Amino acid sequence: MSELEKVYLEEIMGNYKGLKKQAERVFDQLSTEELSWTPNEESNSIAILIKHMSGNMKSRWTDFLTTDGEKPDRYRDNEFIDDMVTREHILNVWEEGWDVLFNTLDSLTEADLLKTVFIRSEPHTVVQALQRQVIHYAAHVGQIIYIGKLAKNKEWNTLSIPRGKSEDYK
Repeated sequence: MSELEKVYLEEIMGNYKGLKKQAERVFDQLSTEELSWTPNEESNSIAILIKHMSGNMKSRWTDFLTTDGEKPDRYRDNEFIDDMVTREHILNVWEEGWDVLFNTLDSLTEADLLKTVFIRSEPHTVVQALQRQVIHYAAHVGQIIYIGKLAKNKEWNTLSIPRGKSEDYK
């Protein structure tokens, strides 16, 4: 494997792991009820975002190199039905999706990076597909953080440098 491909695969893996960890730092602050809380009727709860991300991951990353990333047995609309009741169930659904993603990433080689894969019948190189999905998941992790902040309000524990403390981190 060339140095560039090795660095890229390590970097993209680190990006995905970082997103997962950041979201989990939000989950750690929230009760089961807060995981299912929505700021209004048109918004998704964190639990719904978890269900959607997991459904997307299972579809995209199962048989990644050989089948379309939009599997025929995926019912995307069902991912937006709030039917997960327990914290354990919510977090198990979260882990199921990430397990599929990480198993696939672990299996990729230098020779795979420029192969063509399909998402909704649209061709992508493996690199393009990896980038497309990391952007998708980053957007949803941003939503998770924002909803967590709204749910916790003044009890929110920042995930980065606290307000008024920037000088302490120079």
